[in-house]
Amino acid sequence: MKKPIKTPRPSAPAPAPEDDAVKGQIRQANEIRILAAAEKVFARAGFGGATMAAIATASGLPKANLHYYFGSKEVLYRAVLARILSDWLAPAQGITADADPRAALEQYIRVKMALSAQRPDGSKVFANEMLHGAPIVKTILTTELRPLVVEKAAVIHGWIDAGRMAPVDATHLFFTIWAATQTYADFDVQVSAVLGRPSLTAKEHSRATEHVVSLLLRGCGL
Repeated sequence: MKKPIKTPRPSAPAPAPEDDAVKGQIRQANEIRILAAAEKVFARAGFGGATMAAIATASGLPKANLHYYFGSKEVLYRAVLARILSDWLAPAQGITADADPRAALEQYIRVKMALSAQRPDGSKVFANEMLHGAPIVKTILTTELRPLVVEKAAVIHGWIDAGRMAPVDATHLFFTIWAATQTYADFDVQVSAVLGRPSLTAKEHSRATEHVVSLLLRGCGL
């Protein structure tokens, strides 16, 4: 008796390129959603007090999604800090040798002030990490932040040597800019209390921005 001939099973069709693109977009959207929620939770509870359950609730996604995309709370925390630092470093790219010193520095200061208004939780997460000795991002500070500051400080010293702005210590100028801009996020409660406001309004933040820009540029002779 002849054995029945087995009909080969049709192989599953390869996913269409557009399907992969859609999946990639969904993944990216979910990751951004989770990072934004985690930024808020870490800002209020710190790393120790934050839980994946709380972050899941804040993101509106199942807790399983968080573990799928990031694996653990520490991995998610690292991703949050890396995202914050990346967003802070990007505006400094406008500081180039052929740029106008006043325009470049003013743009950098304004963007940093805008980030303090738009992403205060991010600033608080980063500040809290620094206050605890930067155990998670210390490597990033030395491998990414330091080289960028060294590079941009050299540009500023080039402007100074060319007589395009007043002599300043370029490295400490960055520290001053960070302190002046991030205080409106890190110490917003203090600022609001002194101003007699329940919170810092858009009008007050605009007023603060003009003050910080004017003060720092005058200090640079611009």
